[in-house]
Amino acid sequence: MTYEVQRSPEEWRRILGPDAFRVLREAATEPAWTGELLEEQREGRYRCAACGNELFRAGTKFDSHCGWPSFYQAVRPDAVELREDRSHFMLRTEVLCAKCGSHLGHVFPDGYGTPTGDRYCMNSLSLEFEPDQG
Repeated sequence: MTYEVQRSPEEWRRILGPDAFRVLREAATEPAWTGELLEEQREGRYRCAACGNELFRAGTKFDSHCGWPSFYQAVRPDAVELREDRSHFMLRTEVLCAKCGSHLGHVFPDGYGTPTGDRYCMNSLSLEFEPDQG
């Protein structure tokens, strides 16, 4: 797939730094319970840490007790790309930024009573939080 934002691996590595590069560009997972956005409670927007694409709103964030920030839906269906992931001897659905193709995390159909039944389990390193003004 061709993405609106494209960079070479060297450019991504320079822009993101080593930890974010591993998550966003190499589909690594940050350790559970370590992400700085896990406990974020303010109203605002969550954007792709690689390109700034708006992905989630704070109103869809919930505590799933899984160790990563969780949301029950993306801000728009076309904000994210969903892809089958058969790595690690599992069948999962990978979530990528639709604007730059960066790995964000996975979505699971076990949404803990959420309106959609989905749990978008995201890496904090893949997101930037922008609080609402006012």
